[in-house]
This record gives sequence, structure tokens and C-alpha cells, in this order.
Amino acid sequence: MKRVIVILAVAAVAACSGTTAKQDLPSASSHLTIEQLIDIRHPSAPMWSPDGRHIAFLWGRAGIINLYVVDPGEKAAPRALTNFSSGQVSGAFWSRDSQWVYFPHQGDLWKVAATGGEPQAVWTTDARESDITLSPDGTRVAFVRPAGTGADAGADLWLRSLTDGREVRIAHDPQRMFGVSWAPDAAHLAYTGGSRTIHHDQMPDYSGAKLIFTITERTPGQTYVVAATGGRPVAIGTPAGFGGIRWIDAHHLVYDRTSKDFKRRTTYIADAAGGTPKVAREDVDAKFWSIPGDADASAQPSPDGKWLLFVSDRDGWDQIYVMPASGGEPAEITKGHFESWRPAWSPDSTRIAFDANEPDHPGDRQVGIASIGTDPAHATVTMITSGRGTNIAPAWSPDGKRLVYQHTDPHNSADLFVADATSDATPARLSESMPPGIDHSMFVEPQFVHYPGPDGKPVPGWLFVPKNLDRTRKHPAIVWIHGDGINQNYDGWHVQRNYAVYYSFHQYLLQEGYVVFAPDYRGSIGYGRDWRQGVYMDVGGKDAKDAWMAADYLKTLPYVDGDRIGVWGLSYGGFFTLIAVTDQPTLFRAAVDVAGVADYAMYDDDPYHGSWTESRIGTPEQNPKIYAQASPMSHIDRLQRPLLILHGTADVNVPFIHSVRLIDLALKHGKGGLISFMIYPGEFHYFTRAHVLEDAWHRVDDFFRANLQPAPGVATR
Repeated sequence: MKRVIVILAVAAVAACSGTTAKQDLPSASSHLTIEQLIDIRHPSAPMWSPDGRHIAFLWGRAGIINLYVVDPGEKAAPRALTNFSSGQVSGAFWSRDSQWVYFPHQGDLWKVAATGGEPQAVWTTDARESDITLSPDGTRVAFVRPAGTGADAGADLWLRSLTDGREVRIAHDPQRMFGVSWAPDAAHLAYTGGSRTIHHDQMPDYSGAKLIFTITERTPGQTYVVAATGGRPVAIGTPAGFGGIRWIDAHHLVYDRTSKDFKRRTTYIADAAGGTPKVAREDVDAKFWSIPGDADASAQPSPDGKWLLFVSDRDGWDQIYVMPASGGEPAEITKGHFESWRPAWSPDSTRIAFDANEPDHPGDRQVGIASIGTDPAHATVTMITSGRGTNIAPAWSPDGKRLVYQHTDPHNSADLFVADATSDATPARLSESMPPGIDHSMFVEPQFVHYPGPDGKPVPGWLFVPKNLDRTRKHPAIVWIHGDGINQNYDGWHVQRNYAVYYSFHQYLLQEGYVVFAPDYRGSIGYGRDWRQGVYMDVGGKDAKDAWMAADYLKTLPYVDGDRIGVWGLSYGGFFTLIAVTDQPTLFRAAVDVAGVADYAMYDDDPYHGSWTESRIGTPEQNPKIYAQASPMSHIDRLQRPLLILHGTADVNVPFIHSVRLIDLALKHGKGGLISFMIYPGEFHYFTRAHVLEDAWHRVDDFFRANLQPAPGVATR
């Protein structure tokens, strides 16, 4: 009842307090609720049907993802093809006649008619099949099936006919198999085998004998090629690493590998028959390779096998390059002070669709098309979207005449749009992901600003000021620090679901009267290679100062109360939040750490995160001073203001043990009275489930209200 009473009280104040109240608060009819915002869905993975008449896509809400289909030529809402109440649909594909959509479900393959109806199982087995992949001619699927029930049973690669259901086993691996792909002529398949999962258990003294904290290591394995008729698999090239592998033609494959120190990125071409792979190209960086995985920077062969495209930051900005698949000098296709990402070949191999931001507009992204014809050196580039917002991940229709892509902006969360592949295209909206009843006009648009960092360099950031804010009074403010390090804020809703939910919640906080600020500290994407690499040998140094110095900027705003500023962040943002409250213990009135890194030295035993960390700051033995500044846990004795910690027990990005150790040390230093902690059993790093989001956002709302809002009757002028 407490929350209901608060909402009714706010509505009563807005209705009865005259002009001032109406300016400070929205009307009750347009008041956003946390539950409404949790109901926002997120579309992903649009897939054109082979005949180009339909687009299937995944639509998720709070961790539940179902399959939908929409007809881009008709003005009709998407149709639900599945309606599962739990779990996620993924890895769907079309039948060659465009009549069915196949998808894995609970370890089996299912299908559903494109016109709708009840989904039906293609097969049902006790084993859980994975990596189900359709053959180029659409007649068979390849998949991986456990070879037995024991942990050491290994895995088998199977082929199954979609017409008569006959199965044949073509390969076995004593460990695990994944990354299955067909050669263009369907005569061979590539896969990764020999990869092992190793669990490293930790039992710190302070956790007792009953709690075990596990770090999971996955060894890279080896790429193999095997004939579709079976036979002895052939090992291909270097150990597989974790990058994908693509077929150039029926006899050659291409793949990228990043060195352990992240300084060398190499593209290899391998013969399917085996032998030493050929180095096609290489980027070498004195600091580290910093283009994130979302850019899809790896080499992609054109459908005709003639060209390879890739993304490189060799000129300081992420740009698309094309080179002959047979070898030769790459041609730079896009040029300028912007980042070009997610390139996709047209079906006829003459054009490349991509998305890119613009100079001085790092938070907006537009879809463009590079026409290379027969000569990449004379490519022309045409942008087909414009205006405010982010347009990303274009996917070609089978006839190469249209593109489907994702769009967000300050008034709309992620949705799918389709447009003709021409410069005068008028996009058509395919989905509406916000629940009915939300007034889009009430959302606050961000303002792009800069403020000085610790070394005087301008730090970009996004300022949100509530609508109709009384600027003659001083109001509380909140600094939001994005996670991942290499990520960014956008001009509107975030393009990723994992951060879009935070953008949604900030719109709720804005209507509650908070000013919100989101810095793009050094290390963030959108600003070129040098800004991304600004963390080199300085993690937790100037980058963290960039983040907490946003409070100094807010204090310059006459309508912000400098004594009532809060800070919070997820993951890397939680790490910076912890640094802020220990490095500047009285700068913020309250802080929220969501699954933040407590000490980067704790990743020393984690094979994946350890190499990521070492590429930026070396090892603890090499650079003890840098690791000391990257350990807010070591300075938790400086904490002076309330700190709320939220963490899921199933987190593998920032293991739950980080928060356990942090709290243990805080208690030893007598800081228990300042810390609140909420455990979310079974929750992953990015909170997804509805009951978790609801509890977390209400808990953060209550925490900031208790610590940042003035007591009743207290003047804030």
C-alpha cells in the first residue's frame, strides 16, 4: 500500500496546488509507471522470407522472447507465431518455400506456419540438440547432439532430412561442438570442436564451507571441416579462438583472430582441404584492438566469393574496407570522422548496407549504402535515413531492393522499419513496442553537452531536464554511468535492450523531478579510436574522473542542488560508481552499484576477463599502482554516504563474489550502516525478468527518494 499512497498523494498535489505544482509534475493521466516501462518490448533478428513477402523477428519482454511475423507491404500489425510464457525463442529460419518458420524450443526443432496456427515439433528427443543450421538448398538441417548422458560423453554432428526425417551422424568430438556452418554447395560443413568447459571453484574463508563461487573457462578449440557424406574431419588453420568462421566459396574459409594481448588483429584465408592458412590482412595497434563486437568488424565474403569486407580503425575511425578475396590492397569505402558499423552485403555483391553516426552527432546513427560495382576503389556512398535517432543493423531483402532495420529516438524505443534501398526512401514502421496508453510526447529529449575532464579534455555527455521544470528552484540530480566501458549513450533510447531498460527508468525518474546526466567518459564508443583507447594503462583513472566530474558540471546549473546529487551505474558503470564514492566520498549524497566490478585484480584467475583486463593495464605484478586505482574495494573504508548494491547470483560478467567481498570488507571497516544489499537469485548480469526489474526499479526509486528528495516543508530555493 505504501507505493499506492505515494502515487495518490502526488496526484492530489498536482491537482490542488495551482500553477507551480502543474509545472513540476505531469498530470495523473500521463504519469508513467515502472510497470508500464517494464512492458516495453524489444524487437531483434529480423529475417526476410525467401520470397520477400514476410519478415519474421523476435520480440521480447522482460526476458521472454517469442516469434512474430509481419508483412512489410501491408499496413497490419505483426502476428504472433509463438506465445510461450517463459524462455526464449532464438535461431529461427525460414523454409525455402516461405511457408514455414523453424525454431529451436527446449532442445528440439519446431515449426510454425507463416500464416499462424499452433506450432508443432519437427522432432522430439530426450537429448537437447543445438546449433541447428539449415542447408543452402533448404532440404536438410545440421545439428549437434550430445553423444551420451555423461559429462565426458562428447558431442556428435548430425544431418537430418526435412522431408523424410532420416538422420545420419557425420562427426564426433570427445569434448563439445558449436559454430556449425554449411559450405555454399552443401558438400561440406565447418564446426568448432575440442572446446572444453572448465569450472574453477572458489571457497573464500568468509563465505563459509557451504557456498562455492564458480568461474567458468571455455577453451577455444579447433575448427574442422567434414564432408556432408561423413569421413575424417580436417583441422583448419590455427586454434579456433572465439571469432566466427565464414565460407568464401565451396573450398575456402575466412576468419579473424585477435592476439592474446589484443594488439594484433589478423584475417586468415584457409583451404577446406587443410594446410597452412594464408594471412590476408592484419591490423597492429600499439595499445589494443578496441572495436567492440557489436560493430561486426570481422571479414565477410561477398555472396559471389569475389570480395572481402572488414571494419578497421587504422585511420583513427571505424571504417569499412573491401579487398579482393584472392588478395590485394584494401580500398577504404567509408571515410570521415564517424564510425561505420554492421556492414551487410547485398545479394548481388555490388552494394554494402551499414549504419554510421555523423561528425558532431555521435548519438545518432543513419543507414547508408556503399555501391562498389566492380571497383571498390571508386565506391559511392548514399545515406538512406536522416534526422534524429539511431538507425542500425540493416538487412537486405532477397531481391536487394529493400532494407529492414531497427530505429530508436527520444520518443520511441526500438522498433523495426523497412525502406527502399534508395536515397529518397520513405521508411515504413513495422512494429510498435511501447504498450498502449503511453503518451510519447511526454518523454524528455536529451541535450548533448561537453564539460572539462581531469586533464582539460572535453567530455561529452547527455543532459535530461524534466519538462516544465521550475528553474527558479533547485532540484535533485542523478548521474547515470553506462556499463561495458566500450559503449555509449544515444540520442534517445539505447539500441541494446540491456541498456534501453535503464533509459526507460530514467524517463520515470525525470517525471519524479530529478535532473539526469549521462556521461560518455573516455573509453566510450562513438568518438573514434583515440577516445576509446583513453583507458590504456589508466583504467579507473582519468576515465573514472570523467564520470564523477559530471557532478561538477551539474553544480554549474542554477536549477540543480549540488548537495542532492546521486550516482549509479551497471557493471563498468557500477565500478565507476564505487570509485566515485570512495575517491570523492562527499560529492554524491547517495549511490547505487548494480553488479559493479569491485577489484580488477579479481579477474586475474578468469581466463576471458583476465585477457581483456591485461590488454588494457597489464598484470597486477607489472602495474600494481594501476590495479590499486582499479580496486574501489580496497578503499571502501572511505565510504561516507549511503550505498545500495544490487547483484544477481548467476552473473558471469561480474561474478557475484565481487559484491560479497566488497560487503565483507565494508563490514570490517564499520560501514555496514551505510550499505543496503539486494540479492536476485538466478539473475544474470543484465536484469531481465519482470519481477526482478520491478523490485530493482522500485528499490532504486525509494532509495533515491529517501536520500535526494527534500523533507516535507524544506525550502529548496
